[in-house]
Amino acid sequence: MSHTPPGIPSFSVTHDLSPNDVLVAGFSSFGLAGLTAVDYLVDNLELEEIGHVSTTDLPSITPFEKGRPRHSIRLYSADDVDVTVLVGEQFVPPVLGERLATSILGWTETEDVAEIAVLAGVPIPHGPDAHKTFYVATDDYRTARLGDDAVPPMEAGFLDGTNASLLEHGIDSPLGVGVFITPVHAQAPDVEAAVRLVDTIDATYDLGVDSGPLEAFAAEIRQYYEGLAERIDDRESEGTYDRMYM
Repeated sequence: MSHTPPGIPSFSVTHDLSPNDVLVAGFSSFGLAGLTAVDYLVDNLELEEIGHVSTTDLPSITPFEKGRPRHSIRLYSADDVDVTVLVGEQFVPPVLGERLATSILGWTETEDVAEIAVLAGVPIPHGPDAHKTFYVATDDYRTARLGDDAVPPMEAGFLDGTNASLLEHGIDSPLGVGVFITPVHAQAPDVEAAVRLVDTIDATYDLGVDSGPLEAFAAEIRQYYEGLAERIDDRESEGTYDRMYM
């Protein structure tokens, strides 16, 4: 039986309409906070799909909704909204993050995109006082968007993958790049973290997004996991069981 070895994974952007000056992106990562936030932006702002990012030689997913398949990394926009939104449901390993970032950056440069804002959750140890959004941003982005000190800087550390590559490019280029970071918990999605990201990007760009429905969903998710934990404790006291069927 013949076997064709996999090639080098690559990404390419296809679009029907030009993007706005600002690209807001959220990728699939721990806690899914950034992905949940940008997905909510698309729904709340009633954006339309204008393009997608294709992948080759990478284990892929094909998401679907109501029986209709769709691309795993999609671009959304609208004439009356000042941002274009990238929804990245495809998980891209950090080692391939530079390739994805290079593809996105080539496209944004061609289309004269001026800023990229990334919404992300990070699994860092934290207490209740750290339930807020922080930023890591290039100097030009910080001057243009973060002058009121409403969002504090992340003190120290490092990023990897796509987010790191986007920031690194922004350091020595005219492209302003800001990564908004919030701590996330193990459950997915961490909707409370997504609410923080939505509120932050809404305040930064005055989008008029109502995070109320997402907050209500966050309460439902929290209640679900609390109830699930209680059922686990009850079953463990009764004896062994198979957790695959909870």
